[in-house]
Amino acid sequence: MARYRCGAEEARTRLPDLLERAHRGVPTVITKRGKPYAVVVPVAQAQSAQPRLSVLALKGSGRGMWGPNPSRTIAELRDEWE
Repeated sequence: MARYRCGAEEARTRLPDLLERAHRGVPTVITKRGKPYAVVVPVAQAQSAQPRLSVLALKGSGRGMWGPNPSRTIAELRDEWE
C-alpha cells in the first residue's frame, strides 16, 4: 500500500484522519521543512519491526586499534596521501 505524506502542521490538524489511515494499514510519513521526520504506522507493523541495535554496544571495541597515540597515527596516514 502506498505511503501518504504530510507536513507537521497538517498532521497536527489531521491527526484523527492519520490515525484512521494507520488503522486501515496506510502509513503516513510526517515531514518537517520537507524532510521526513516521523511515521504513523499500524500497530501490527510497529510491533513486528525488528528492534535496532544501538551503536553504543560498539563503544570501546576499537580501543588500541590506532596505536598508543591515535592522533599521530592518523596524521601519519594522512601524510601518506599528500
